[in-house]
Amino acid sequence: MIAVAKAKKLVTQLARRGPHRVLKGDLGVAGLRGVIYTPDAGVNLPAVAFAHDWLTPVKRYSRTFEHLASWGIVVAAPATERGPLPSDGRLAVDLNTALDVVTEVRLGVGEITVNRSRRAVVGHGHGAGAALLAAAGDPRVGALAALFPSPTSPFAAEAATHLTIPALLLAAAGDETSLRSNAADLAESYGGPAELRVVPGGSAAGLAEGRLNVRAALHVAKAHRPTQKAVRAVLTGFVLGTVGADSTYADFAAPETDLGDLLVWHRDDEAEPKKPSALDLIRGR
Repeated sequence: MIAVAKAKKLVTQLARRGPHRVLKGDLGVAGLRGVIYTPDAGVNLPAVAFAHDWLTPVKRYSRTFEHLASWGIVVAAPATERGPLPSDGRLAVDLNTALDVVTEVRLGVGEITVNRSRRAVVGHGHGAGAALLAAAGDPRVGALAALFPSPTSPFAAEAATHLTIPALLLAAAGDETSLRSNAADLAESYGGPAELRVVPGGSAAGLAEGRLNVRAALHVAKAHRPTQKAVRAVLTGFVLGTVGADSTYADFAAPETDLGDLLVWHRDDEAEPKKPSALDLIRGR
């Protein structure tokens, strides 16, 4: 276990941009709407497929994608299932397709290679369900991150019970379990090593950048920079320490590691469920 002081230092470092210049590409070259972000050079890099939240365009995560790429991680984000009734199953298929694209298609000008076995899936909100299904559907996926997960289909919840790869789950304080969050349930039912961490003062919708059109009108989608900063740091360390195979960050996936303000959640910490918002009622939660 890394020392507390070292862990906090790593979190601080990872909250800043990494050493790589970042390149942006288009998944459309492979027939799939979406974007690709890569470092300007690197070999045997890890790859992440990212699933967006409900009614949230992938461009609202551009700085998060740039952040990951600046630390040597290739990111592919399908821009599909963007309507009011998205399918987590179809988005899961697109996540796996996106991973195939970045591992099989030549990226950049030949100075970037992705290791086919270093695959991770990440989902925000509704996209967490798609990430669970994508991980269950591809044995080559080696890590999963569910950022402020929302309940989707029962198939996604069932998939969690069978997965054994390392998982990072994040929730806003007081929203670990509620009508719009199943983070605590996933942490308890997950079949492999999983830990739910709480982002103090965090906002589930705040991870997305800028103003989110329809969701903004419902007063649930205000960007929150402290949330973005905290998530980028711990997600980067988790990916590097798991599928990135970088031992420096291995304890980002280890139980009970002290990562500063991101505390480990336990059932005894549970707060009273929040009252449903207008968004919850519209989505039938």
